Amino acid sequence: MEAETCGTAAVYVSEVLRALGNALQAPPTVWFKESSQKNLRSRDFLVPRGALRKSFPDGEVPAELILTLLSLDAPDLPPLRQCLQCDAGLVVQLDRPALFYRVLRDFAPYLKPLPSADHGQDIVILNCAPLHSAKSLDALRLSHLRAALLADHLAEVLTLNGKHVYPVPAVPSKEVEEFLSQLGISWPSSGDTSLVEETVSSFKDFLRDCVQNAGDGNHTQSPDEIRVQLKTSAEKHNLTLEGYAPNLDFFLVSEDDLRHVARLQRSVQDLVQTSPCTVLHIISCEEEFHQQKLDLLWRLMVPSSRDVTQKHLICGPVKVLNSTAPPSSSQYFQLRKSQMLEASVMKYGESVKGDSWDEIITSLTSAAVKFELMATPHRSQVNLNLEDGNITTKGTKSGAFVMYNCARLATMFDSYNDAASEGIYPEFPPAGDLSYSSLREEVCKFLVGLSMDFSCYYNRVHILGEPLPHLFSQMFARLRLMKGVQSVLHSALKTLHITPLTQI
Repeated sequence: MEAETCGTAAVYVSEVLRALGNALQAPPTVWFKESSQKNLRSRDFLVPRGALRKSFPDGEVPAELILTLLSLDAPDLPPLRQCLQCDAGLVVQLDRPALFYRVLRDFAPYLKPLPSADHGQDIVILNCAPLHSAKSLDALRLSHLRAALLADHLAEVLTLNGKHVYPVPAVPSKEVEEFLSQLGISWPSSGDTSLVEETVSSFKDFLRDCVQNAGDGNHTQSPDEIRVQLKTSAEKHNLTLEGYAPNLDFFLVSEDDLRHVARLQRSVQDLVQTSPCTVLHIISCEEEFHQQKLDLLWRLMVPSSRDVTQKHLICGPVKVLNSTAPPSSSQYFQLRKSQMLEASVMKYGESVKGDSWDEIITSLTSAAVKFELMATPHRSQVNLNLEDGNITTKGTKSGAFVMYNCARLATMFDSYNDAASEGIYPEFPPAGDLSYSSLREEVCKFLVGLSMDFSCYYNRVHILGEPLPHLFSQMFARLRLMKGVQSVLHSALKTLHITPLTQI
């Protein structure tokens, strides 16, 4: 059973908000997409009463505008069931059965990136700052791993959205490269070190001349570090300091700092001809201030870099609970892997052994680590509980839980295909020929909850029913719903470089 396309236009929330705003003669920002499970029972979109008062006397929307909203009709808009005013404001409820039919008969558009009106800034140099100093596996801290996972995810998402992404730096250590590869992170592993060192040498000469000309030679300069007055130099070159930390001043520049900047400069020189580019720095929070110094230092040393847009994405800290000596990234992965193995043995018994099971355990561990470090908003702190009893394959935030459900879905479709090949079930009909009316109540309950806990649905509903003709219509509709869930889930996991399990 393969995902089927019927050429239906996709419905995007952003386009719905724009159309509703135009019809109401108000900006799209006055509309809110409802997300509360309680409120979704009666509405999908809302303009709060307070926002209505800013556009209409006494907050009352004219009847003709409500009729205009109800008559909206376009290929990329969902059908509306009702539009009315209440104490909360102006509410819109979609014709959900019609919308579910439209989505389920062709969900292929939702597996593609959202269309973007941004046609500029197509080159993105993605700088994973912690990797510059990852000269050994022991040096790769948990906060560094979090930044690397986020950078890898962003590289995939930006590429899917049509950007030309170039990761920096090349991983400086073979063991770090192998460890990242185990997690599905594909990052450059080699670079032209001779050109980088030439650039470092020229940067040193430039900075020493600047120090000499600034009359700062009275300070003792280390052979490996050069003291630079960033603030004074920036003011001298009329560089704006807006957005930088106010206490950004003296900087003891090391060779490693110069190599960091040199790698960025070489990337810009190699990639940018006439097109503009953005350098996106992925930084752990403890290195945020240092990265600002490097940002400004680059602009000082290379005037052409001032035309390069630099953006900083800061990752919050990773705190290990009840631990005075946090493990390295490698130790953390191995601990989670041993716990995952133990949990799998408890669940599946002594059959958990051999190469195939080792592959499954590694895959489960990789997914668990990614979900554990990335489920929290990137600026917030991640709290890790590494106690033996904390590892679990349950709970919607568990990577292992998601992987188990991937395997269950794959097994279900394999069971159907095997039965169909034996003539027990008929071949799957075209999606456009299916009747979804039997799903009205159960789909509403399933989608209103909208959590990753779709296993509750196929635990409660026997999807592969008895091979009786009068039950086939409902079975096919349910299978189609699960195929949509599976396709969207696989598409999302791909952006995390997680390969879904097909069996356990």
